[in-house]
Amino acid sequence: MLDIKDLHVLCEGNQILNGFTLTINKGEIHALMGPNGAGKSTLAKVLAGHPDYEVVSGSISFMGQDLLELEPEERALLGLFVSFQYPPEIAGISNEQFLLHAYNAKRKSEEKEALCQEEFAPILDQKMEAIQMRDSFKKRSVNEGFSGGEKKRNEILQMALLEPAVAILDETDSGLDIDALRTIATGVKELMGEERGLLLITHYQRLLDYIKPDYVHVLIDGQIVESGDATLAQKLEERGYEHYLLESML
Repeated sequence: MLDIKDLHVLCEGNQILNGFTLTINKGEIHALMGPNGAGKSTLAKVLAGHPDYEVVSGSISFMGQDLLELEPEERALLGLFVSFQYPPEIAGISNEQFLLHAYNAKRKSEEKEALCQEEFAPILDQKMEAIQMRDSFKKRSVNEGFSGGEKKRNEILQMALLEPAVAILDETDSGLDIDALRTIATGVKELMGEERGLLLITHYQRLLDYIKPDYVHVLIDGQIVESGDATLAQKLEERGYEHYLLESML
C-alpha cells in the first residue's frame, strides 16, 4: 500500500531524512518512535505534500502510484490520511460544513452522488458518538477554541468519516489525558481492519498500550536504526534513546 524507499529530505537546506525506508501493507499497524528532531513529523509532512520539504532522492509509492507526483488533495482522495501534531484552526467554517465538504469530495472521486446536509447528519452523528464528541462541536468553527485534546479527537473524527486506506497519526497522544487517550484509541482500532494500514508516530509507549503495533521502528537522525515487534517499544520506555544517539555520534 505504502512503500517508501531510501528517502532523503531537506528543509531550509538541512538534511532531515537520510535514507528512510519503510513499507506498510494491508492490515498492518506500525509505530515510529524517536527523540525530538529525529524526523518523525517531517515524514508525515512529506507524505501529505507540504511544500517546505524538498525530496532530493528516493521514492514513495502509494496504492500503486508515485505519491510524489500527486497534489496533496489527490493524495487524500486516493486514500492517504495524515493527522498532524498541531491541527490548524479554520475560522468561519463550521465543523459540520467542513466535514460534509470533505466527505462529498471523497464520494465525487468514487463517482458517487453528493449527500445533502440532512442525509449526512446521521452518518456524522454515528461517528461522533463513537468517539464521544458532543453534538455542539458540529456548529463550532473548525478547531477554533478547541483544547489540544479536542483538536486531536476532531482529527480522529475526520479519519473515521473518510475511512482512508492508510492513516498517518502524528503524535495523536500528545496533550491527551487518560480517558481521552482511551477513547481515541478505541476509535482508531474500530477503523482498522484487514484492508487498512496505520502508522503511529509517537515518543511514548502509552498510546501503544491501547493500540498494539505489529512493528515498531526507531528513528534516529533521519534513519530507521532498529525495528522489532511491540516489545521494542517497552524496551525504549525503559532505556530511552540515549544509547542510539551515542552510537550515531561514533
